[in-house]
Amino acid sequence: MSTILSLTLNGRPRTDLVASNLLLVDYLRDVAGLAGTKQGCDGGECGCCTVLIDDEPQHACLTLAARCGGRRVETIEGIGTPGRLSQLQRAFHEKLGAQCGFCTPGMIMAAEALLRRNRHPDEAAIRAALSGNLCRCTGYVKIIEAVRTAAEGG
Repeated sequence: MSTILSLTLNGRPRTDLVASNLLLVDYLRDVAGLAGTKQGCDGGECGCCTVLIDDEPQHACLTLAARCGGRRVETIEGIGTPGRLSQLQRAFHEKLGAQCGFCTPGMIMAAEALLRRNRHPDEAAIRAALSGNLCRCTGYVKIIEAVRTAAEGG
């Protein structure tokens, strides 16, 4: 069974015919052609598929695309502009918050949601916001430092 999906994706209206059981991660990657959202565990455990739905972090591997009708979905491609990193992306780059890079899009989206709610989070708030995202490379110290740097404006 198919359904018409109309949503706002990275600030632009979009309408597609999608299977009713299509996961958001598959919609983003295969239909919309946005490969920045990574597909990891397929069970909501790793967080690498984190996107923002109406400014709230959600795991795209657990969300049906059809449930996003009429909503705003933002992916890593919607943060910053081509050729110009967002403050958060720049902080991840400068503070070495990305190692292999696989978890980075999900980490940045979870951190983006936090910074939209709380421009000056303490370390506990940063850790709580990132708690649904796993990183196998950094040990989280550099990631937390990057989020803190972005929160401080620099």
